[in-house]
Amino acid sequence: MCATMAEKILARASGLPEVHPGDHVTARPDFVMSGESLAGVWLRMMQAGVESVWDPDRIIVFLDHYSPAPSIRSAGIQKMVRDFVQHFGIGHFYGEHVGICHQALPELGFAAPGRLILGTDSHTTTYGAFGCAGTGIGYAEMAYVFLTGELWFRVPGTIKFVVTGRPGPHVLGKDIILHIAGLFSSEAAQYRSVEFHGPAMDALPLSSRMTMANMSVEIGAKFGLFVPDEAVFTYLKGRVRGGFEPVYPDPDADYEKVLEVDINGLLPQVARPPRVDDVVPVDNLDEISIDQAYIGSCTNGRLDDLAAAASILKGRKVHERVRLLVTPASYEVYKQAMARGILETIIDAGGCICHPGCGACFGGHMGILAPGETCISTTNRNFIGRMGSPDARIYLANPYVVAASAVAGRIVPPETWA
Repeated sequence: MCATMAEKILARASGLPEVHPGDHVTARPDFVMSGESLAGVWLRMMQAGVESVWDPDRIIVFLDHYSPAPSIRSAGIQKMVRDFVQHFGIGHFYGEHVGICHQALPELGFAAPGRLILGTDSHTTTYGAFGCAGTGIGYAEMAYVFLTGELWFRVPGTIKFVVTGRPGPHVLGKDIILHIAGLFSSEAAQYRSVEFHGPAMDALPLSSRMTMANMSVEIGAKFGLFVPDEAVFTYLKGRVRGGFEPVYPDPDADYEKVLEVDINGLLPQVARPPRVDDVVPVDNLDEISIDQAYIGSCTNGRLDDLAAAASILKGRKVHERVRLLVTPASYEVYKQAMARGILETIIDAGGCICHPGCGACFGGHMGILAPGETCISTTNRNFIGRMGSPDARIYLANPYVVAASAVAGRIVPPETWA
C-alpha cells in the first residue's frame, strides 16, 4: 500500500482493504461523543420516532459547555441530556465533576491510535495527537450514528507538514500551529487530513501535540494527526480502554501536498482579531492594553500550560486593571496543578481559578467580554463575538504570553519578566 494515516483508519472502519481520496465510504466509529448539544440530537431522534440506540457502550456524554448551569435554559438542556442518558442506558456519562470533553476523553482512555471517534464539536480533532482520527459532525449526523452505528465519509486527501528547526524560548505547540495558519491561511487544509511530521514534532510533548491537533480544524482540516510514538504509548498505559491497532503512514504514501515549515528561532506568536490566520510575533505588536487575560480551554488548559503561566506569575501580581481567569481543562489537571502548588501561585498573583469547563471560550459564562473590552486568550478562536460582545477584541497566544500580559496590563513578550 501507499496509504496515509487517514486512509488506513477509514479503510479499517469501513471494512475495506484500502480507500483513496475522493472515495465515498460508510464507516463505523469506535466511539462517538456528545455534550449539551445532545439535546438537539435527541430532538431529532424523537421527531423520527427512534426508541433505541445502536450501542450504548460506544456513546460518551459530557456536560462541559454550560457547566454548572448558569441559567434556567441551560439547566433545562442539561436535564434533557440526563434524561437521554437514563432513557437509553448510555454507558459513559460524565457530568460537571470531570471537565472539558477533549481533555477528559483521552484521560479516560477512549482516544487511542488507529481509532475513529466522532463528536458533536469541531475540536474533536484533538484526539489526533494520539494517532486517533477524530472529527466533528452535526446534530442530524449524530442522530443517524446513534441509530445505525455508521456514517458516510468522503475520504480526504492528506497534507503532510514537515516541521524542522529549533524554536526560540517560551514557544509551544500553540505558536507553531498559529505560525502555520499565518503562513498558509485558515483555509489551507479545507476538508483535508493533515499529518504533522519532522524532528520538531517528534520533540513536542503530548500537551503541545494536543494543542496543534485541536487547532488543525482552524486551518480547515477534517483530521489532524500525529504519528503515535513512545510518548503516546506511555500515556495510554494503565488507562486505555480495550485493544487498539496503531496505524502509521506508508513511506511511499501519496500525499496531496508536502509542506515544509522551518521554525528555527520562532518567537511566540499572536493571532490578531478577528482572524486566526492574522498572525505576527508578539514582539511586532503595537502596545495593546488588555482588560482580561484568559488561560484555559481544550486548547491550552493542560498541566503544562498552567505550569508555564505560573512560571511567569510567581512572585508577581496581576495588573490592577486586568482580570486573570484560569480554567484547568479537567479535574485531573486541577488536582495535579493543586498538588504542585501551581494554583496557589496563580491565586497569590491575583488570578481567579474557574471550574473546569468551556465557559468563557465560546462566550457562554465565567468570563464573557463586555463591549469595547480586549482580551488575550489561550483559546482557539477570535471571531467577532466569540467570547461575548461583538464589540470586544480577542487576541490568541500561548500561556506564557497571556500570563506576562496579565502582569503588564498590555500584550508583551514573556521575556519582559525574564
